[in-house]
Amino acid sequence: MMNQPASIYSVTQLNSLIKAAFDHVPALQNVCVRGEISNYKLYPSGHHYFSLKDADSTLKCVLFKGNALALRFRPENGLSVLAIGRVTVYPRDGAYQLYCTRLIPDGAGDLQLAFEQCKQRLAERGLFSESHKLPLPHFPHRIGIVTSPAGAAIHDMLRILGKRYPLCKVILLPVRVQGEAAAGEIARAIAYANQTNLCDLLIVGRGGGSIEDLWAFNEEVVAQAIYESKIPVISAVGHEPDVTISDYVADLRAATPSNAAELAVPDQTELQARLLALEKEMAAALHRQTSLARARLTALNASSALRDPMSMILERRQSLDRMEERLCAALSAAVTADRQRLTHLAASLDAMSPLKVLARGYATVSDASGSLVTRASQTRPGMGLTITFRDGTVSAKTVNE
Repeated sequence: MMNQPASIYSVTQLNSLIKAAFDHVPALQNVCVRGEISNYKLYPSGHHYFSLKDADSTLKCVLFKGNALALRFRPENGLSVLAIGRVTVYPRDGAYQLYCTRLIPDGAGDLQLAFEQCKQRLAERGLFSESHKLPLPHFPHRIGIVTSPAGAAIHDMLRILGKRYPLCKVILLPVRVQGEAAAGEIARAIAYANQTNLCDLLIVGRGGGSIEDLWAFNEEVVAQAIYESKIPVISAVGHEPDVTISDYVADLRAATPSNAAELAVPDQTELQARLLALEKEMAAALHRQTSLARARLTALNASSALRDPMSMILERRQSLDRMEERLCAALSAAVTADRQRLTHLAASLDAMSPLKVLARGYATVSDASGSLVTRASQTRPGMGLTITFRDGTVSAKTVNE
């Protein structure tokens, strides 16, 4: 009798179950597979799909756009590579495949791995920090070039620098640019330029070549020397697709040595055109100022004050006389008005004087303290009083009623 299955799954459920099983195998989460690329295709989405094959087997692979941005080369069929990533199942097709995170050309893989490790290590130490980068001088007086005196790169840079900005002095610091001793020579040349204040801008680089040829510019000693440089550094290594550690550390990366020369100095033709434009603007501004000054001079020349200054003085003198006349008249009127007011007040005060009352036959009565007695109720029998007449005073005493 046939054994009955323990469970019944849909296709999707089974594929998901298998995927979960793959995802729980640690050895499949970070694998490195060597093989030859075949059936390679780059989709408009930016994702790369291909297979890795050897003599007996084939493995489907995918490299998504986010990881593909880090590629230093273009994958192609027949290329032997090392693919690093994780193996899992794509549930829709029920097929397992390698999801690549990195792709390294086989043969150059060791150098590439060393490059990535050095890059990560230096980035963690802050050697690539944008805040550390120095601005380039707009008009450098002396440029130091750290490169081989025998390469084509130095001749291209000298030609371009001489054509664009002949005022700048160029100083060559000759070094080897490949081989075991190259990195140390490059680092020492950069340090020497800083110690002697040799220049105000450094160009460090060489012409194109293989990754092995350019490797001196991936060495940590060179990166450290560039980072410690107080003189701004332009990295000019290889051709535009070539990227080295020096490019990340330098204050500015040039696509080529020739491009470095173009970035280092202004173009004298453009400067001359700019100076000519400024000269025209200054001449126009000077012409405007001269015209305004001439118009003002003409107006001043037409002024009667300058042509006959005494007439203005006489006019001012007449104005002063009229003002003096008005002031005196106003002062006289004010004095007369005050005098009349004083007379009126004096008359009023005189009319209210108690002496006037006494002159009409009236008298005032005061007690011993000098206070006026105006009512009979203020007196008492035998109280001493003083009666004041117009011509003198007499003493009196009250009597009993």
